[in-house]
Amino acid sequence: MIPKPPRVLIFLGVLAGLAAIVPPAVIARVRATPDENRAVHMFFDMDFQPKFKTQAVNPLFADGRAQRYAVAGTVARGETDLDTHLHQGVVNGAWAESLPAGLEMTDAFLARGQQRFNIYCSVCHGYAGFGDGTVNKRAMELMANAEGPVYGTSWVQAKSLHDPVVREHQLGMLYNVVTNGIRNMAGYGAQIDLEDRWAIAAYVKALQLSQNASLQDVPTELRDNLKKGNLQNGEVK
Repeated sequence: MIPKPPRVLIFLGVLAGLAAIVPPAVIARVRATPDENRAVHMFFDMDFQPKFKTQAVNPLFADGRAQRYAVAGTVARGETDLDTHLHQGVVNGAWAESLPAGLEMTDAFLARGQQRFNIYCSVCHGYAGFGDGTVNKRAMELMANAEGPVYGTSWVQAKSLHDPVVREHQLGMLYNVVTNGIRNMAGYGAQIDLEDRWAIAAYVKALQLSQNASLQDVPTELRDNLKKGNLQNGEVK
């Protein structure tokens, strides 16, 4: 038969168990209770660095302001954007009519523009650019069947890229529209790389030309074949 431990040991064991519960309870209570006093920091790091908070007074400067204006002409590293042709689509204050230096109007360049156009633009403007993309169609249907704004918003018919006004847009202006948007259309400067935006603009011009071409737009060496009606299955024989 196992002898019972002395009552003193039992009493001390209970006290030890209760004492062991106290630290976790205190820690839990402290963590759950807001305290205006600063927390205990074993390592200060940069928590208590000398500084002036927003809108604070700084007697060092004559105007007493802690916040300082940026030095005139300051530009972030890598963001000078001095080439207005490349970054803004502007040459000598007018919209550029050609691609910036370093970009060439090749089949691969136009194919890239078509790919990017189909991904980002066709949903509203349609694959052929007539403003009949699936998103636009759905939005127009919702607006037509509703008495007011749908879900608190409204929709404006997507522009046809073959509209006479849009056909007059220069290459640089089309690039700028893709980058910064226009009217109700948001810009895609944050989503699409710079060269791809130029590729899209170039493809839009090609798309417009495909629907509004004249005989004068056909290369000279192919005109005679066209005049003779020698065009079969899309190929000049």
